[in-house]
Formats: sequence, structure tokens, C-alpha cells
Amino acid sequence: MGVRRRRLGWVWAGTGAVVASAVGFALVAQAVGEREQVLVLARDVPVGAVLKPGDLRAVEVAADAGVVSVGDRGSVLGRRARVPLVAGALLAPGQVGTRGAFPPKGFSQVALAVEPGGAPPGLARGERVAVLPGPAGAGAEGGEEESSAVVGTVTGVREPKSVGGPRVVTVLVETGAARRAVQFEGPRVVVLPAEGREAP
Repeated sequence: MGVRRRRLGWVWAGTGAVVASAVGFALVAQAVGEREQVLVLARDVPVGAVLKPGDLRAVEVAADAGVVSVGDRGSVLGRRARVPLVAGALLAPGQVGTRGAFPPKGFSQVALAVEPGGAPPGLARGERVAVLPGPAGAGAEGGEEESSAVVGTVTGVREPKSVGGPRVVTVLVETGAARRAVQFEGPRVVVLPAEGREAP
């Protein structure tokens, strides 16, 4: 009788371990599945330097409340580094301080009148985009259109003053490409995907 009870005890203990392992695995899988796009340093930035678009890139990692998300890119661009920022490290809000000269040296802001359908409805500050000429100003071949695209970061979106009117989208671009961007007829704004993905 005692031997049978001991065996049943081992069976229940083994069953409990399997259940606990399954629950633990489910929780870990759920945590790993909760990922978001955040900002990471693309290169070293010394103390006091102003953050520029090229200093940052996006990666997809497990959710972490202590880092800057891609959607908040616009809130850190143009701010000075409070500590030395090392390439490959995730950017935290407390690592940047007061706003420096804006736009940063070598960059300009361009305001584009984008007609309905020329940009995603939920376009927001901080998003990395490509500005393309509208159908009337696009090249005959796709390769020509892609070569004319201007890449930048959205710094502002102003809704239309009247129904069916254009939205004014302000984009931070390299100064050398600013004149080309403002000459586009019926400009279109396309949100670009994250620059890369890394495991946490």
C-alpha cells in the first residue's frame, strides 16, 4: 500500500512539473512575442552633440518602457547628447537634453502640400519617409522615380484647412536634397520600413 502511494505521489509530482513547464513556456513565448520598434544608435555621438537622423536607426526588440520608440523619433532629433552615446546601444529618454540648433547642420526642413491620398492617414512626427514626385512629375520608369526620391524624417503634419484640401507635411531632409523635394509636383509621402532588426 505504501509503495503504491509513493508511486502515485511521483506521478502527481511529474504531472505538476509538466504543467508548470507548459505555463512557464507560454509566458516566455508571450513575452518574446511582444516586440516593438525602438531607436538604437547607428554611430557614436559625443557629449553635447546634436542628434541627427543619421545617428539613429530602428530595430525590433522585446518591449521595454525605458527606451525611445520609433514613433518618438521627432522628439529626440535636434537634442543634445547628455552622455556619450555608443553605436549599437538603445536610446533612452534621459540620455538627451536641451534642444540644440535646429535643423542640425547639413539638414533643412521642407514643407510639402500633400493632396488627399498622397500620404498615409496616420502619418505622424518622427516617421522615416520617402518623398516622391506625384504621377504628373514621376519618371516613365520605376527606376527613375526611385532615384528621385528624397528620404527624410517627418517633423510636423498640419491637417487641411478645408475638407478635401492638402495636408502640409514638414520633413527634415539633407540640405542638398531640399531643393529637389520642394520642386516635386503633387508630392507623395511613403513611410519607410525599419532600417533593420536585431534580437534583444
